[in-house]
Amino acid sequence: MFVFVCAGCGAELTIPLSQVSLPVHARQHYGNGAQLPVLMESGTFAVDPDPWGGPWRLWDEVDPGEAEARGIYAPVHALSDGTPGASVIAPGDIRGTRLIPEKRGGACCGLDGADGPNMACEACDLPVATRVDDCSLWQMVRLGSDVVHRVPVEGIHAAPFSWAELAETGEKTPPFEPIATWGGRLGPNHYWSWSPRWEAAAGQALAHLLIASQGQPVKVPDGLTADVFQRALDALLPADTLKRRAVLAGPGQPSPDAGVDILLVPVHPQTGRTWTPADPAASAYLVPLPLGVWLWLVSPERNLPVPASGRIAQDVLRDDPLPLLPNHLFRADRGTFQHTLVRLPAVRSPWLRTILENLTQSTSAGLF
Repeated sequence: MFVFVCAGCGAELTIPLSQVSLPVHARQHYGNGAQLPVLMESGTFAVDPDPWGGPWRLWDEVDPGEAEARGIYAPVHALSDGTPGASVIAPGDIRGTRLIPEKRGGACCGLDGADGPNMACEACDLPVATRVDDCSLWQMVRLGSDVVHRVPVEGIHAAPFSWAELAETGEKTPPFEPIATWGGRLGPNHYWSWSPRWEAAAGQALAHLLIASQGQPVKVPDGLTADVFQRALDALLPADTLKRRAVLAGPGQPSPDAGVDILLVPVHPQTGRTWTPADPAASAYLVPLPLGVWLWLVSPERNLPVPASGRIAQDVLRDDPLPLLPNHLFRADRGTFQHTLVRLPAVRSPWLRTILENLTQSTSAGLF
């Protein structure tokens, strides 16, 4: 475990924290006026390897060689020149800091970090962190890698869970959830929607599925997996009778057939490593999915009523009223899709560049 301290005076700025993988939805901008929850679980931190926030440079101002050196292989609107390597934590885990009122940014409902670090060390006034809690953004505190140091602390250092343990006890992420909004005169409101976590996970996975397709059509398993991916794959890839096949694979699942081209596999939530088949000769492309999403896809929980006599038990699912469902087809998160795709070297292929260029046109507008 680690405690983060101010680089200026050495004052402790956090509680003891354990490192985990950065969630896929860390950079997601969801909806309009939505109240998203805290990004990180209390007691954890994750390192964001990419720059974040200003100053910004438009793509035309960036040399292509510099962009590729930074791991970006296709045009984007602008590149951040912020310091990379920020440690992301839950707002409740910060200590010994104060907000900087003049660094509010351009947010409408909270703080968005647009003006740079907005939290200072109470002991020496050094700007050390950026709090983000504006509407449509995941709530977090970002500790600057150049102004905060990570110090090991004594205590129990538990080994990461094994894949078998995660398959048995890992927490599933439901595909639907209520979204809170700021509402109007009557106060906060809610609506039922596809989970923002699922939309971000699908954005990342869809970018990898396109790379894995090699420009051919792709068939994913029927059911919820098809609801999430098949419509976008059919729209973005050419129609053909010869299709590359994608299946769900991972811990506790049967070994995939030798002829499978693509495997949808989980990512370890602590280490960030992608599950890989035991067979060293396996050549299928591995498409990463957050563990909670993957667990639901391989073992979905169905909201079906359970017959009961006498008084209905508290844990019996009811069929009246019927379970709420989103009022639109699934759409992957556009920002996560683009952020992932431009960082995969294969995006330099002309057909993939065309997909990127057409993102804002009607052919793909309903997919994201």
